[in-house]
Amino acid sequence: MSTLSTENQSTDTQHTEVIQTTWIYFTVQQFAKRHPAFNTGGLRALIFNENSNGLAKSGAIVRIGRKVLIDEAKFFAWVESQNQGVAK
Repeated sequence: MSTLSTENQSTDTQHTEVIQTTWIYFTVQQFAKRHPAFNTGGLRALIFNENSNGLAKSGAIVRIGRKVLIDEAKFFAWVESQNQGVAK
């Protein structure tokens, strides 16, 4: 979890705001275990084709060296965006 602190000063009082932002990243295996609807092979296929399926643009996939991490919130936002325009 990261915390960003900003200080706003007025003439008579000092006000401090604390904004908390939480990033939750999972490896492919951790994500598949947490969300059984997505198996590791399916996730790896989505990641392999991320440039053509829009997943790269969503920012849901983060790479640190050879490690591939999935941002849970951005991934599910991307999943929801895939359902846009589908007849119900």
